[in-house]
Amino acid sequence: MEKETKIEKINKMMYIDVHAHLDAEEYKNDLDKVLEDCLARGVKAIIVNGVHPESNRKILELSQKHPIIKPALGFYPTHIVENKWDAVEEELNFILHNKQKIAIGEVGLDYKFGEESKNAPKHLTIDDQKKMQRKAFEKFIEISEKTKKPLIIHSRKAEQDIIEMIESSSLKNPVFHCFSGKRKLVQKIADNKWNFSVPVTAIKLQQFQELVQYTNINQLLTETDSPYLSPVLGERNTPANVTLTVKKIAELKGFDEEETSKTIFMNYQRLFL
Repeated sequence: MEKETKIEKINKMMYIDVHAHLDAEEYKNDLDKVLEDCLARGVKAIIVNGVHPESNRKILELSQKHPIIKPALGFYPTHIVENKWDAVEEELNFILHNKQKIAIGEVGLDYKFGEESKNAPKHLTIDDQKKMQRKAFEKFIEISEKTKKPLIIHSRKAEQDIIEMIESSSLKNPVFHCFSGKRKLVQKIADNKWNFSVPVTAIKLQQFQELVQYTNINQLLTETDSPYLSPVLGERNTPANVTLTVKKIAELKGFDEEETSKTIFMNYQRLFL
């Protein structure tokens, strides 16, 4: 039997990136080339997540131009507190009624209160910021319930609160992006039959490798958070790097790489299509 060529092998693979930020400035000069590379490597779809109103509008435009891009509309928690509530409500209403979205994200809670929250109004205390984030996230949960669109969740330093809020809802399809909570919380999410999207940094970080080992393959998705979380320090990340994640997941699970890619792609289809 002739040895399978590299191109034939790529054509059999089915990769998915459920969390990227291709509207970022880092892609303003070569997005077309980046997407061509993704397609050449077998990436079939990229869910680009919005983080504020301008981001959401840009993503919708990109999805019209590039079929590989699938729009998720959201409002990043630290951007929430930079706005007056009237502006937040206006965007919530836009996201609720938009027909193009494939998911709601990136949304959630962020209790780190470091560099990313520096633009919050000075009169808002940390407790005020938490309350505003929670109020918005409750609304996003309601939108997900109404529209039946998956919720793509940011949960840094707020994992327990996020889980409790989801458990109090009727949601069945949340996706925990780049989850960094303790093992007992990983187990709780897995037991609830919810989903994780695994970043490329899983190829070197034990925390994400253990998450993969603890979780059923049917609850796993792949992401890059591009242009962030590059597997190589100082380099721009791109969705093509999900190929590395799938290879690592297959290795950790002891599964065939091609079958792993197809299973994860079917997870994407089940949740988002």
